[in-house]
Amino acid sequence: MSGAKTAAPKAPSKGKAKAPFGAENRQKLIGDFLGEHGGAPVWQSVYRLLLWVDKTTSLAHCYESDKCQPGKPWHLRSLRFHDWLARSLGVEPHAVSESIDWLFRRTADEYAAEVLRKQQHLLRRAQVQRAPYEGRGFPEPGEDPAIIAIIKEMLGERLLEEPTPHEWSVLSQKIRESIAVENKRKNLVGEGFEDVLAALLRAQPNAQNFDIHVRKALDQMPGFKNVRLGEKVNKVDLVLVDKQTGRETLITAKWSIRADREKQFQTEFASYVQARSNQQGWGYVLVTNEFDPARLARACEAMAANNRMFEHVIHINPAAVMDVYGPSPEDSMARVASYVTADRLLGLDDWLSKTGLK
Repeated sequence: MSGAKTAAPKAPSKGKAKAPFGAENRQKLIGDFLGEHGGAPVWQSVYRLLLWVDKTTSLAHCYESDKCQPGKPWHLRSLRFHDWLARSLGVEPHAVSESIDWLFRRTADEYAAEVLRKQQHLLRRAQVQRAPYEGRGFPEPGEDPAIIAIIKEMLGERLLEEPTPHEWSVLSQKIRESIAVENKRKNLVGEGFEDVLAALLRAQPNAQNFDIHVRKALDQMPGFKNVRLGEKVNKVDLVLVDKQTGRETLITAKWSIRADREKQFQTEFASYVQARSNQQGWGYVLVTNEFDPARLARACEAMAANNRMFEHVIHINPAAVMDVYGPSPEDSMARVASYVTADRLLGLDDWLSKTGLK
């Protein structure tokens, strides 16, 4: 129509930035790592990507932090693990931290940069908001008297001069940010563990013979019936499907095994059995980095309908477990050792060979 105004074209929308700890960015980083470090043993890639140093002991993490403190029984075992890891990676004990935790360190760097960008934007807005209150002694944003008091108590006269309120505020914020970032680690040993395993499975020489799924809904798998209306969708951590035989291996990937997870295994397995819609065989396996002997033994011994519940129990590297337990293992440790000898507790690399992936 003559004289009608033409709407100005909209500016192209910017793509949403990848969240540093999100799945998309995590999977990209895992791919970058494997592209640079291809050919290494699978267990080594898992540890280099995900294993970390416990900041309270300065040793590679193998068990619950509170039980690994100096003087407690697991401190000696943590020392053994750290020593084994240093020797296995070919580095000095003091350099272990630089050889592991790659995924977290890389993700944390990106997260810190993102936080800084957001803070700079918010600070500009805050200056306008706080302008009417300038000069009235309002506390600085992020100021934490408790943190400041601890620093003053510890450093005392070593502080050559009193930092400004703004400097105290920035320091307090950085300390809190460091703690907040560390708390995000559980995401990396949860879904991140699943993503690392999936990437490693897909990197194996015979991966083309298998379909590999991550966090696959059970009702979307051909051999399992649909969930009932209103039921919670049951997702499997990883699924490995042999293209030739159609046999599915359902994988539960748990970095550690807490008591609630042990109960979850039974519930999970029962739901898989109930949902199975054909007579073809399938497997249920556990992949873990647990070191607690009682938990590992129970996983190896778990039964369902007079059969082993787990077709295989897979540890990232049983050699590490044996080294940690030492030359005179206690009863539960001796049970685990017997399962390692009998191949009931398999190493990740050995299991990949057994499946035909490797």
